[in-house]
Amino acid sequence: MTSAVLVLAALLDYLIGDPWGWPHPVRVMGWVISLLSKLALKYCQNPFSQRLAGIIMGLTVIIGSGLVGWIIVEVAKWIHPFLGIAVQSILLASCFALKSLRNAAIEVLQPLEHGELEPARMILSNYVGRDTVNLSAAEIFRAVLETVTENATDGVMAPLFYTIIGAFIPVIGAVPLALVYKASSTLDSMVGYKEVPYTYIGWFSARWEDVLTWLPCRLTVITLSLLSLKPVNVWRICYRDAAKDPSPNSGWSECAYAAVLGVQMGGINWYRGVAQEKPLLGDAIYPITSDSIDKALQLTRYAFLLWLGLAVFFNFFVI
Repeated sequence: MTSAVLVLAALLDYLIGDPWGWPHPVRVMGWVISLLSKLALKYCQNPFSQRLAGIIMGLTVIIGSGLVGWIIVEVAKWIHPFLGIAVQSILLASCFALKSLRNAAIEVLQPLEHGELEPARMILSNYVGRDTVNLSAAEIFRAVLETVTENATDGVMAPLFYTIIGAFIPVIGAVPLALVYKASSTLDSMVGYKEVPYTYIGWFSARWEDVLTWLPCRLTVITLSLLSLKPVNVWRICYRDAAKDPSPNSGWSECAYAAVLGVQMGGINWYRGVAQEKPLLGDAIYPITSDSIDKALQLTRYAFLLWLGLAVFFNFFVI
């Protein structure tokens, strides 16, 4: 049953992804986070109370997401085993963002490949925090690749990692752990900023997401280095460049892809009119093109399938 759920979830994500407008756990999490953060900012006026409110909000959303997921699965299994499989597969598929990541990249690249910079900039602004109004074609390519490679870890591989861990803990199960990670990731993306008004209220969410992502990020880097057939070179470049990034995870994720693809990411980005220089990751052997982005997406798919295959094999032949 465990293997069937994992395979069905991966298949649903590959075929359907996250259709716009459909009910989605992340949308519910986002609504709860938005409500709680507004209440916290309204009633907590000093750094200490905002940090405390941020911790309470984070734990509420994270534990609540896992608990609600567990209840839904148990009720579905109680009604009928097949319904339990279906519900688990659907919920897990909503935690994987492989198809959504590809669709987002294609949405930006299509007008760009026809020389239509303005539509590409506007679409890109939906997916990145940087200013996109004046980006050149090369900068758009870099922004898309950086987004694809950063989110490969926290949007694809890390949810799969916690899904697999949960699948082999019968008392908990795959869905609750996957939702716990997804809640943490959603908290980080919504309130995990150093800028006001989230400087203190988002501190716990940002740190906790860093902790949860640390191990799956390193395992992803190892997997990518093995898939490249040049593990020593990939690790040499990651060891040289990844630690320069202020994020303990995104720098490693982006740098691993840069090393495998032979491109360079990082440089100057603009945020609300203010320039920020990001560390350079990788060597600029080749320019970043749509082909680079497609290869990065393929690498993520191969890594995803490798982990999935190992989990199914382990379930069938070891346990």
